[in-house]
Amino acid sequence: MNTAELTPFQRLAQLSLVAQIAIGLVLGIVLALVSPEGAKAVSMLGDIFISALKAVAPILVLVLVIASIANHRQGQPTYIRPILMMYLVGTLGAAAIAVVASFAFPTTLTLTVPAVEAAPPGGILGVMKNLLLSIVTNPVKAVQEANFIGILAWGIALGLALRHASPTTRTMLNDISDAVSSIVRLVVRLAPLGIFGLVAATLAESGFGVLLDYGRLLLVIVGSMLFVALAFNPLLAYWKMRRNPYPLVFTCLRESGVTAFFTRSSAANIPVNMELCKRMGLHEDTYSIAIPLGAAINMAGAAVTITVMTLAATNTLGIHVNIPTALLLCVVASLAACGVSGVAGGSLLLIPMACALFGMDADVAMQVVGIGFIISVVQDSVETALNSSTDIVFTAAVCAAESGEPLKL
Repeated sequence: MNTAELTPFQRLAQLSLVAQIAIGLVLGIVLALVSPEGAKAVSMLGDIFISALKAVAPILVLVLVIASIANHRQGQPTYIRPILMMYLVGTLGAAAIAVVASFAFPTTLTLTVPAVEAAPPGGILGVMKNLLLSIVTNPVKAVQEANFIGILAWGIALGLALRHASPTTRTMLNDISDAVSSIVRLVVRLAPLGIFGLVAATLAESGFGVLLDYGRLLLVIVGSMLFVALAFNPLLAYWKMRRNPYPLVFTCLRESGVTAFFTRSSAANIPVNMELCKRMGLHEDTYSIAIPLGAAINMAGAAVTITVMTLAATNTLGIHVNIPTALLLCVVASLAACGVSGVAGGSLLLIPMACALFGMDADVAMQVVGIGFIISVVQDSVETALNSSTDIVFTAAVCAAESGEPLKL
């Protein structure tokens, strides 16, 4: 068919997914400005999109991990260990960058917001206990609650147990994996409509006026995250690949970071990341484990949030922070960030644990958490975009370095 004969909808369908998402983003902003009531009405599109992603992600991870391990051939390499090292270095580095930014641009808080009712974990031991309990949870409960640590543990265990299954059984696992992946591709294609509904509803209901009072704090948090995404992560990727990392970084930010920004859920973005890994030609046995693992423990954005908010509180209260204490805070923030996925409220509810390093009262610490919820419209979105895109940057960098094959960007 001649291009001139195509209808507007057919032309739109021929655009890339990123271009369609950009159009949905612009239309959502326009609708929120022109008709706030109409914007609230289309929020259902965003809710359906996020629910669909969250519904398919646990099944996708479980099936892919089982199939990958069950069909893994002896002598075929996987690259999980270097990816885990990249996750660790990336999270620690992000916390250190947040410390430097907080010292360079000190911020203060107005601690008058109501305390948050939710209870934070009791400390590092509490976080570690939650992680261990997540590993040994009931598999049905793990899938139902999207507990990806538990899903990974059961997926690995079942995959290993099925290594010696009959060829027919392993073929069936591959067929199920392909079927679930096809459903995922269908859900991901709905991203433009989902982003349209999410953007319109967020701007109509929340707006950004409430954020003006905490503009300096947001600038430090978002600025630190942008530095991690555009400078620190590329440096680590270059160190691993020994080639220009920015085509990879920008591809991951564009195709993973954008959807994660609006869904505000690393778990919901797992199907998007899996699909991107497949298109980039990454090692399936590696990314099928590394991506869901990264969604659970690779939390550079959370480490930045915990560090900046804690140091803002110490600055408000006049507490002096020396270099050794700041380094200890980096370690605590990084360990706490690894437990974010198992704690209701995400990174914000782990702030009191870091505040306890400086002897802060629990009521004061929870007021800091309250401020975190006020700015979370932007903070949580940028944090999730950084966390999710970093998973692919590190996984792709390691796969490219270890296999020697070029990435399909």
